[in-house]
Amino acid sequence: MQRRTFMAASAASAATLAAPMLRAQTLPTGPVRIIVGFAPGGGTDALARIVGQKLQAMWNLSVIVENRAGASGVIAADLVAKAPADGNTLLMAHINSHALAPGLVPKLGYDVERDFTPLTLVGVTPNLLIAHNELLARTVADVVAHCKAQPGKVSFGSAGQGSAQHLAMESFKLAAGVNALHVPYRGSGPMLVDLIGGQIQYSFDTMTAATPHVKSGKVRAIAQTRAKRAAGHPTVPTMIEAGFPGFEATTWYGLVGPGKLPAAMAQRMNEDINKVLAMPDVKEKLDQFGAEDGGGTAQQFADFIRVEQQKWSKVIRDAKVTIDS
Repeated sequence: MQRRTFMAASAASAATLAAPMLRAQTLPTGPVRIIVGFAPGGGTDALARIVGQKLQAMWNLSVIVENRAGASGVIAADLVAKAPADGNTLLMAHINSHALAPGLVPKLGYDVERDFTPLTLVGVTPNLLIAHNELLARTVADVVAHCKAQPGKVSFGSAGQGSAQHLAMESFKLAAGVNALHVPYRGSGPMLVDLIGGQIQYSFDTMTAATPHVKSGKVRAIAQTRAKRAAGHPTVPTMIEAGFPGFEATTWYGLVGPGKLPAAMAQRMNEDINKVLAMPDVKEKLDQFGAEDGGGTAQQFADFIRVEQQKWSKVIRDAKVTIDS
């Protein structure tokens, strides 16, 4: 009887000791890099740092945000696609790298479905249709009338060729049946300087970048591009409300790993990222950036990426969008 009791107690102790060890095996063995395809200070970088800091404390591992800017996020995505599938290298994926680039870049060095393991959607933000303050336009109908009165001459700035802002403008042109002039910049910063100065007239810019200038009165917000109004801009109508049924042109962010990431590790990361996104202080920060509706399963994120890729590939074909190689 004593021997059986001792063996049972030993087995229980071993199981207790093994549980943390098995749990630890679902995490990387060294520092984790979250690769960001844009310069420090932008929305993608900010969200990666918010989530990364919490994961560092949760995992008791060093989590570093590494910026690899260039080609609208494609350079960073290509790096992660080719990284070992050990969890030490993750990507803050972006609409540019995972939904737009496949339809825009003829010789893309990665396959979104094959070369990445979706983990969790971090957030979706609307773009804002903003205007130079001295323009008379106050509604989307006014912008359409302006474009029709001066076909091919009314200017829309973007953060670059093939960017989310550029494709939002192309989607608007298709929906409104207008022609307009696309003026690409190297990022939202210089574009906004020229919009405020009146060198260009409109932009579908990210809510993250545009909001400070809208709030300070330097530019005018005319509409937003999600189906529902963002909490940060409750008085700005959606494009759907403005008479464009089904119009959505968002910017979104989510964490992915390389393809063939171990299933147990991917599941653990999904669960922990969801815990981070549910933290009140994280939710407050994400709200400031207009990043909403993050979280969910890895499969939900994979399905979301697939739908976005199909949607924007159609816009690219219909609008005959090309970018300089």
